[in-house]
Amino acid sequence: MEPQAQEARVLDAAEELFYARGLQAVGMDAIRTASGVSLKRLYQLFPSKDALVEAYLLRRDQRWRAELAHYAAARPAGGERVLAVFDWLHHWFARPGFRGCAFVNSYGELGPAHPGVTAAARSHKAAVRRYLTELVAEAGVPAPVAGQIALLAEGAITTAAVSGDAAVAREAREAARVLLAHGGGGAADADRR
Repeated sequence: MEPQAQEARVLDAAEELFYARGLQAVGMDAIRTASGVSLKRLYQLFPSKDALVEAYLLRRDQRWRAELAHYAAARPAGGERVLAVFDWLHHWFARPGFRGCAFVNSYGELGPAHPGVTAAARSHKAAVRRYLTELVAEAGVPAPVAGQIALLAEGAITTAAVSGDAAVAREAREAARVLLAHGGGGAADADRR
């Protein structure tokens, strides 16, 4: 098997297990078993569990943000695209196995004692905020609204994880619509549904 295929299998197994069970509950033996890659090869690819955790978070960040951006890009630019973020969150929350934000979960589990996890979590949150800032700017809404939209999204993710209720995305969407209308003089009026 090609090294890239082995690495992908390890990362697939790590993502599934770490997200479902938590970082500390999953050992390298479980990753080996789930991936079908020998323990020796696993350690050649990722010299430590910390290295594997950081690679998992990096890939999850890239995939998560790409999926969100792809979904939102299918909507017309402006307020509708901002609100599409909350529609996408609703779909994500409703997926089987949804456990909230992998970055918050990882940071909460390992805390600042693991600089790689801290850096990955901070980088992800900053990238999401930059993306939302771009969408808000495209909608012609003042920049401070982007921070408020980001907080709504973060709050919805946490609330959905704890409550198990995907409908919180709809509540956050409505709050975002009001913010956009108030901050942008009606930028989201076209999307009243």
